[in-house]
Amino acid sequence: MPALALDIGSYTIKAIAGKPGKSVVVDKVVETFNTNGIIIPTDDPQTEKLVETIGNLISDHKLPTTDVRLSLPESIISTKIINMPRLSDAELSSAIGWQAEQYIPIPPEELTLEYKVLYRPEKADNNEQMRVLLIGTRKTLVDKFIMVFNYLGIEPTLLETQILSVVRSLHFETIDPTTLIVHMGANTTTLAVVHQGELAFVFNHMSGSQTLTKTLQSAVGLDADQAEQYKRQYGLDPSQFQGKVQTALLPAVKVLTDAMQKAIRFFINQNPTANVQRVLLSGGGVQLPGFVPHLANILGTEVMLATPFAASTGNIPEANHAAMGVCMGLLTREM
Repeated sequence: MPALALDIGSYTIKAIAGKPGKSVVVDKVVETFNTNGIIIPTDDPQTEKLVETIGNLISDHKLPTTDVRLSLPESIISTKIINMPRLSDAELSSAIGWQAEQYIPIPPEELTLEYKVLYRPEKADNNEQMRVLLIGTRKTLVDKFIMVFNYLGIEPTLLETQILSVVRSLHFETIDPTTLIVHMGANTTTLAVVHQGELAFVFNHMSGSQTLTKTLQSAVGLDADQAEQYKRQYGLDPSQFQGKVQTALLPAVKVLTDAMQKAIRFFINQNPTANVQRVLLSGGGVQLPGFVPHLANILGTEVMLATPFAASTGNIPEANHAAMGVCMGLLTREM
């Protein structure tokens, strides 16, 4: 049965329809502008506009609606990886609420909490701790998000955070080099380290591709559409437009590279015997011309664009692969 994965961003909405599984068979890949500029509606008019936009996307492209999988924006998520004494599933279920109160800054009565055991030692008598991923968000925000689809007669079958989908789309194995994933959205950039095939660190940085556009708009004196076009066309290429676009963008890019370096240092401090050996870039904004070599020079490590379609077949698009990691990860998840 075909499934539909939706990645709703404030700038664009991405959709992939296909046969889900470890190796996705891709049917259709669609991306459209989110003219509403919002992900979670806050009032009835916003809800109506978003319902109309998503409804038109589905009907215009004849997308399936029986198995609809959604991602939650990282901007509304609190994510924490914690260490705990080894507990059974039942013991963990009883203790997780108290742990969430310590690490997730959302009152318990307002909290929707998910958790996942990343590592559990085989024995309890060696003082080795288990690692648990906590993911929390406010119930009201989730309800508003799901309500959009309920108005369309759709009951989503899956809802998870973007970074979990991106990690899954890349099919990590324990032998893979320790990797920093940089997932850039319009307004946020999520940094995650995968070590020995396991998610080890997640951090949300409140700056994204639209920050670059606004910086260019202000520095060069362009309107928003022109700034977006110049950013995508010239990027960090010093030979283009007399290097003016590169010069304007570099201060905003430095904010992002500083956050990456901070994330790498934090991981190494927590894991003194390990080191980040490569960087994988995910999201539409990372396809900025000149961005990959610039990061490689600053970070002193291998930098590559993510390839979420690598294990898939079917109607795979010719370009824009790095932007589709969230949707591909949703489709790769085993139900």
